[in-house]
Amino acid sequence: MALDIKKFIGRFVEEAKEHLGRLASGLAEIEQGAVSAEKINSLFRSVHTLKGSSRMLKLEPITQVSHSLEDLLSALREERVTVNPPVIALLYQGVDALSDQVQQLIEHGQVDALSSVNAQLCQQLTAIAEGDVLNVVAVESAELKSSELKTQGSSSASAQPTLTASDTVRVKLDKLDELIKLMGELVSSHAGMRELAVTSLQLEQQLQQQLQGHLPVAMQQFSRNMRDIVLSQESLMQELHDKTLQMRMLPLAIVLDPAARLVRDMARSLGKQVECRIYGSEIELDRQMIDQLADPIIHLLRNALDHGIETPDIRQQKGKPVQGLLQISARQDGGWVVLEVRDDGQGLSLATIRDKALKKGLVSSEQLAEMSEQQVSDLIFEPGFSTSNIITEFSGRGVGMDVVKRSIVDDLQGVISLHTRIDKGTCFTLRLPLSLAMMRVLLIRAGEQVLGFTAQYVTELISVAPSALISVADRNAVIIRNEFVPVIQLVDLLKLPQASAPKRSLSRTRSDLLLLVIRVHNEKLALIVDELLDERDLVIKQLPEHLRSNPLISGMVTIGHNELVSLIHVPYVLDIARKARQPANRRAQTDQEKPKKRILVVDDSLNTREIERDVLEAWGYHVTLAEHGQEGLDKALAEQFDAVLTDVEMPIMDGFTLTARLREHERYQECPIIIITSREKESDRRRGIEVGADAYIVKGSFDQNSLVDTLKVLLD
Repeated sequence: MALDIKKFIGRFVEEAKEHLGRLASGLAEIEQGAVSAEKINSLFRSVHTLKGSSRMLKLEPITQVSHSLEDLLSALREERVTVNPPVIALLYQGVDALSDQVQQLIEHGQVDALSSVNAQLCQQLTAIAEGDVLNVVAVESAELKSSELKTQGSSSASAQPTLTASDTVRVKLDKLDELIKLMGELVSSHAGMRELAVTSLQLEQQLQQQLQGHLPVAMQQFSRNMRDIVLSQESLMQELHDKTLQMRMLPLAIVLDPAARLVRDMARSLGKQVECRIYGSEIELDRQMIDQLADPIIHLLRNALDHGIETPDIRQQKGKPVQGLLQISARQDGGWVVLEVRDDGQGLSLATIRDKALKKGLVSSEQLAEMSEQQVSDLIFEPGFSTSNIITEFSGRGVGMDVVKRSIVDDLQGVISLHTRIDKGTCFTLRLPLSLAMMRVLLIRAGEQVLGFTAQYVTELISVAPSALISVADRNAVIIRNEFVPVIQLVDLLKLPQASAPKRSLSRTRSDLLLLVIRVHNEKLALIVDELLDERDLVIKQLPEHLRSNPLISGMVTIGHNELVSLIHVPYVLDIARKARQPANRRAQTDQEKPKKRILVVDDSLNTREIERDVLEAWGYHVTLAEHGQEGLDKALAEQFDAVLTDVEMPIMDGFTLTARLREHERYQECPIIIITSREKESDRRRGIEVGADAYIVKGSFDQNSLVDTLKVLLD
């Protein structure tokens, strides 16, 4: 992959100016007699850094002068050459030559604009480093001639000295962080001014009623002016805060571009041939995000190289190109960045994952049998999980993917998911906010508590009538676009105090329920809340040290008059909801000593699968899950089931095709197959019957008793 030099030139120039300043001040101190080993070492390190940086960017003239300067400074450091006026003069000439080259980069911004190398200067620097006394005399003579030429040239009217100022300045990161923090505090405190403007409007209305419409003109003008000023200041402060955040934004290239070299080095160590392609590295993220993203990316690359991409001989046997492909791509999606790490390797071995999960005791054999392929794949994110059989520098240490998940979900407030296919490869998808300093937040009220939810976890906010809820296995659910979504009161789930007098939004009737639908990966949950208070970009405050162990709270935001509101950590809320319903499932299973019939449930919605399983297990059935038609077909042919429940709209293979394929096999020609879908058209019903379905149930009119009665009729 070709390296885009241009975008790194500016960064190099800023770094070079800093090192050149150190060189100039250091030489001045040495010239005045302050010679020390540490001072010479400092000069050597600056020149060495310049040499390395310029070499990476193929700035040959700068590299060669730096290399020669490094030779002389190395000789001084090793005391093979002593400090004297000719040596100092020559060092000054070398630094001046570097300064001229950097200035050319500033003016033109192109590598081609650099003047050719001063070969004589480089030879003199190297010669003195090697102890050539003749060249010391030559330097003194050259210095005298140079001085004479400069004196003559200075009298010329055409040579006017100029001073140029850089269009950039270097600011320490901690000072920039302090500025952004102060701006955040200012934006947060302005929320109080917004409330004052609202209060002034309310007072105006109350006075108008009391005075029967005869409100003084001054009062009206005051209220109007206050609102205008507050709105104007809010707009300006928001723009100012956005500008300060942009100052800390850096391109993903800082993390992604070195990845190509890292991949080549690791692939060579593993005896593999891998091409690394990078797309979208110009997209910018907050420096705070960039700093924390490097380790997860390295873990994902190691995982792809060690577990994913095969050795050349194995790839050749499979009919693949000998050279593997590792692709890192980034794209912007609204206020989020989507980062994908994709390989064309062997994919994840689900059989190996199942075996390791059982051996480590992560799940029981019964739980494993009920898991979908996606759920099995997600087991690699469990702490201590590794499919490597041997510990190497790349894998098998029991750490890695759990670190990635923790970094992305907990530290970066993002979401990570994976998709894998045997012999096609694996893709890890990271969805990240642009910045952690300010995020889109929904403020809601549940009972007496005001809580915040960051927008990346919220799919929608809907108002439904209580009659829209269906009761499934002793809990409520709602059907949203062909998907069963569990419903639960947020105050009950989090054990919050109930409101003494429930408030209702004017846009809803008194009986309507307000549902906040949250999502992590493919799992959804609808939370009943009392009121949506606001939705806006807010400054996120980190929790104090003594509260960071609370898994329910991910941060704080300030609203109104310095009122702190807790941000809810949605993945933990889903964990709580999942655990809350497990005891009921276990009780249902213990009521029956032995499951009478085995049912296969096929649906691409995780929530729908879980709800249908709860219903069937409550009636004593043993349930196995599949997330699409192809997985359902594979499981059906591997085992014997007494009945199959399937959705229609699914990836890879739909329910109609699955039903038709099952009917081709003798043992499923008489097996009951029930289609459960949101499709209500008569043509869909007819097609379901034509492919061999025994029953067709529409989700919109779903009733668990009807499903159980239908199964009983078909199985008896």
